[in-house]
Amino acid sequence: MSAPSGLPQFHVVGFSGHRQLADPDAASAAIRGALEALRREATGEWIALSSVAMGSDMVFARAALDAGFAWQAILPLPPHEFQKDFSQEEWNRAESLLARAERTRVITENGTREDAYLDCGMETANDCDVMLALWDGAQARGKGGTAEVVAYARELRKPIVWIDAGTLEVKREHFGRFAAHDRLLAYFNGLPDAPASDEVNVFHALAPIFRLHQKVDLAASRGAPQFRRLIVGTVLLHVLATLVAAAGLAFGLHAAALPWVKLLCLLGALGVALALRYAGAHHNWVRCRMAAEVARSALASWGLPRAAALFENLDLPEFRPLMRSLQILHERASTAQPMPIGEFKELYLEKRVDDQLAYYRRRLGQALPLLVRLRAGFWIATVLAIVCTAGYALHRTLHWSWPTGGVEELLFYFLPISLPVVAAAFISLISINDLHRRVARYREMEHLLVGARSQIAFCQTWNSLERIVQKTERALLQEVLEWHSITSFAESH
Repeated sequence: MSAPSGLPQFHVVGFSGHRQLADPDAASAAIRGALEALRREATGEWIALSSVAMGSDMVFARAALDAGFAWQAILPLPPHEFQKDFSQEEWNRAESLLARAERTRVITENGTREDAYLDCGMETANDCDVMLALWDGAQARGKGGTAEVVAYARELRKPIVWIDAGTLEVKREHFGRFAAHDRLLAYFNGLPDAPASDEVNVFHALAPIFRLHQKVDLAASRGAPQFRRLIVGTVLLHVLATLVAAAGLAFGLHAAALPWVKLLCLLGALGVALALRYAGAHHNWVRCRMAAEVARSALASWGLPRAAALFENLDLPEFRPLMRSLQILHERASTAQPMPIGEFKELYLEKRVDDQLAYYRRRLGQALPLLVRLRAGFWIATVLAIVCTAGYALHRTLHWSWPTGGVEELLFYFLPISLPVVAAAFISLISINDLHRRVARYREMEHLLVGARSQIAFCQTWNSLERIVQKTERALLQEVLEWHSITSFAESH
């Protein structure tokens, strides 16, 4: 039986609440009920996210863990500093909870305590899909309190579950914005599996991630050539229509077929444009290619002993569920024994750095000659158009005579009309293929990867190796993000 090729969807419920509770047991039951309601309403796994301050935070963490939720801790200060806000007995209880956290993240390393608590609440709201608040509804009584966190979540229009701290009545806000089912992740999961190949899961990543990468990469590879051919086809059809019209005017051609040829060219160009605009071919290609590169980066860093936070700076809301799934699965798997550092270095250099170097060098070898040829075509067409137009101006001014046989019509009527269109077509082809940016970026990425290769080859500790791998992966992902932004914008035209 083949391994599954779909990733689970994870939802995050963040929490903020008061420290002083009149009835902790009743509050815990209300929180538990709200969590169970969320679990019934959405497919996938829910993860709880909160700090571990005395009062509501601890109640929420225990309720989530007792309900079978994974819990991630987000602390306003490093533990040694955060501990100062607890008695020893209270801190012992906090530490026992932190030991059960799937992940612990520290927000502030410096600054005032009030700022740290506010930042912690805001980051909780940023990272969650639903904000759960145990709040009395009163105005803020100090910086970093629940009222400010709720106000921030409202400003973000986050779905909010509000449990009244006095009555324990449950209210909801902005819940129409909650996406119980992510369509894009479901689209990736629903793609047909890639045919069996010789590709090996060398970094020993989870089989579903490896197989997902294979099928989105295949879907992107199949979509890209077709997209570019169709775009080039629209340009060539417009050029052909112009040449037919110019020939009819310049040479006095009145064949009945000429208008029909021009009409067919224009209708063909319109049909291709509509197919691209409404059939979703471009969008499907872009999102599959982006998903493939994100998954490729996750696979390449899988052998690290700690999951690298590769996707924190990628501002792509559409891909957030995919990146969250990859990150959480890696964090959970990284507790296993990592491969030896020497084996990881060898694999990463060969299968990631050298593969990417070969890719960028190959792409540079393709893009640079094409850019040179298209530039040459533009300049030749432009200069010839100028010469023909200047000759026509001199002819009209000085009344020069020219041989018959269509030479005058060719030089003074057909070429001045058609050559600027041909020159514009060359520029369009450069733009369609994004050649200027690609040549520059391929050179930059080649330089970066050569440097990374030298650094990684010298690394002898996991810490230094992790830093360089993360730097390399983020640079590769940043290049993909830049490509995604440019290519997605092209879809709207």
